[in-house]
Amino acid sequence: MTERLLIREGRVVDPTQGLDDFRDILIEDGVIREVAPRLPTFPEAKTLEARGLIVAPGFIDMHVHLREPGEEDKETIETGTRAAAAGGFTAVACMANTTPVNDTAAVTQWILERARTVGIVRVYPVAAVTRGLRGEELTEMGELVDAGAVAFSDDGRPIRSTQVLRCALEYSRMTDRVLIDHCEDPDLTQGGAMNEGYYSSLLGLPGIPAEAEAIAVARDIFLARLTEAPVHVAHVSTRAAVELIRWAKQKGLPVTAEATPHHFTLSDRAVYERPYDTNLKMNPPLRTDDDVTAVVEGLADGTIDAIASDHAPHRLDDKRVEFDLAAFGVIGLETAVALALDRLVHTGRLSLRRMVELFTVGPARILRLPTPTVAPGRPADLTLIDPDQAWTYRVAESFSRSRNSPFDGWTFRGRAVRTIVGGQVVFEVSSQPAG
Repeated sequence: MTERLLIREGRVVDPTQGLDDFRDILIEDGVIREVAPRLPTFPEAKTLEARGLIVAPGFIDMHVHLREPGEEDKETIETGTRAAAAGGFTAVACMANTTPVNDTAAVTQWILERARTVGIVRVYPVAAVTRGLRGEELTEMGELVDAGAVAFSDDGRPIRSTQVLRCALEYSRMTDRVLIDHCEDPDLTQGGAMNEGYYSSLLGLPGIPAEAEAIAVARDIFLARLTEAPVHVAHVSTRAAVELIRWAKQKGLPVTAEATPHHFTLSDRAVYERPYDTNLKMNPPLRTDDDVTAVVEGLADGTIDAIASDHAPHRLDDKRVEFDLAAFGVIGLETAVALALDRLVHTGRLSLRRMVELFTVGPARILRLPTPTVAPGRPADLTLIDPDQAWTYRVAESFSRSRNSPFDGWTFRGRAVRTIVGGQVVFEVSSQPAG
């Protein structure tokens, strides 16, 4: 029997079609069948009233740590994808720093099979660049792509050797997959706990200079020019790095970048105002107010191609220690879209269409995925947003297994209220995600 879902009177914002207008959408058996200003009533169809809501192509978070296999006490594919659905994401790309590392076809295939069994949203594995993330021996990139890897990254660890990175880029180009680099100079960041500057001096904490990111970004840009291979800069956080990436794009080099909500929302002043709160410790660290401004400018002018959460779950005992001993990383799947609406769109720094691009067109293009769109014949992956709903995020109610969020208790204007994957409503506000 055909399953039908009719979405009524939503404001469809689809950058791929230049569409921003009110439409009805008919979904049949997980596929969009019709999109029109007014569709007839189908007695056998479930109707979803979307008046007052934005209907967007399904959002993709291209930088997530699901921790499974190996650290299921921090997160699992099931809990992580539930959190993703609650945040409005229909798909996530999961990083390779699991235990064992996703550096073989067997691990990639296991992740995909596990996601098919328990996942709430689509899961795209990112495989390691080097075996064991050690930065020495390259993985079998061709085999990993054949197994289902969508990109390569040693995220969490920079690739120290320029020669290894050069070889990795040459091989990744042959597979038509992007290399995502965690850009930092480890000699400059070793032992650091927060951004090096005025506030680190006041707090007596060891610093991580902005130059550590800029030096690595510059190296990657010139390697992209040398190899003609695409390089993606993960979680860009400094003005210098944004300016380098802007220069690379002006030169026509295959360089892309992402920014996280915490880096366009918070600065290192927050660490001073909430002294030694380890939920403010991440890598790269929160930077200066000027760096925050530069990241926002980069999102607005196209220098930065995507918004990604860098969702990094940790156990309570990894965070309830001295600041300089605490683990780096924060969770962010359930707050990313809300922060983009509240801090970028409603403040006029970003248009709604541009925000949708950063969650859809940008990550899909970088990862070589089909571009999400609200068009007949395409999978019915949709994110429905109430742009004005006021709500308060309570980390104790998170679907994630971890609680390390810097945004606990924050009140936002705007949120994803329904997430649809393959025509199925997998999350709606005031309900449990489907599973």
